[in-house]
Amino acid sequence: MQLQFFPSRTLALYVGRAFLIRSFVVLIMLVLVLMTLDLLGQSEEILAPAGNGEAELWHYVGLRLPQIVARFLPFSVLLGTLVTLTGMNQNSEIVSMKAAGLSAHQILAPLMLAALGIAAVSYTFNERIVTRATAALEAWQAVDYGPIPRESGIKTNVWVRDGNNLINAGAVTGRGNATKLRDIEMFNRIENRLVNVVRAPTASYDPATRSWLFHDARQFDVGRGTMRQVGTVRAATNVRPDQFTLAKVNADGLAFQPLQQAIGDLRDAGRPTSALESTLWHKISGPLSALLMPLLGSVSAFGLARSGHLFVRAVIGMGLGFTYFVADNFSLAMGNLGAYPPFIAAWAPFLLFLLLGESVLVRTEE
Repeated sequence: MQLQFFPSRTLALYVGRAFLIRSFVVLIMLVLVLMTLDLLGQSEEILAPAGNGEAELWHYVGLRLPQIVARFLPFSVLLGTLVTLTGMNQNSEIVSMKAAGLSAHQILAPLMLAALGIAAVSYTFNERIVTRATAALEAWQAVDYGPIPRESGIKTNVWVRDGNNLINAGAVTGRGNATKLRDIEMFNRIENRLVNVVRAPTASYDPATRSWLFHDARQFDVGRGTMRQVGTVRAATNVRPDQFTLAKVNADGLAFQPLQQAIGDLRDAGRPTSALESTLWHKISGPLSALLMPLLGSVSAFGLARSGHLFVRAVIGMGLGFTYFVADNFSLAMGNLGAYPPFIAAWAPFLLFLLLGESVLVRTEE
């Protein structure tokens, strides 16, 4: 029986069902309280534009609610774990399970399986609903909860790297081969030393030669300090039109696949992507944090309830869980700043606390 993770189907269903019910009850209570407080704080700004009323308040709730659910689902799993295991310990159910020959890992196995299911649901929920709600809410907040204007398609102050050279376009219009540039500056460098600057009022893409034509261009020679007219200049043969038309990427408003494609386009354009890559990997490690919560909260399951240490063990379990969230946010912030590699920033806290929780469980109960 020690080699079986689920030696009793009836017991596994009982523990798993109790854990799921308590986790979702905690989630509902958290969401109701937090959504009410958030709406109270934002209602004045939502109702400020002329014509906004109750419908806009409910629209805000519909967009904000998925964000709150996604953010606090791991917290609810942690609290659900503590409530479930503390109650079973207090009622001597854990003692009965251990007396029947179940190990600590076998007692936790139904919770881990249920948490894995929650992580899968959380990932799907984030990909399908949260990203769209986030993008819509940020667009609405950008106009102070007023009518959202139709996108003009004009992008300003766009930078692109061409090998060792840098190109800045004051304005970009159109898409594909019809992309047009205005107020262009091309900084030609050799071994990171600026040699000359080419300026042109307009530029267009030539698909036949896959290069850009800078019209009525002027060239400033840095070494001589002179300016001269050079007419039409053909340059930037390694720069595609879509590298200029890339807008600012909202990582929270994109699903995993579109964000991965946007990162690839930005990388080809020579733009920094470390912050976006950290968020990309966190789209997987974030939902999987639900899998850690039964392990970190398991310290409240064991030990004799009559010893008087049950409350202390529950506090320790809660402390471990909240410490993980602090470490996860800190690591993600370091990844956004470029201090940590993106993969490490997203996965290091998860792996660290997985080993920590397993070590505590083995040392104390196995």
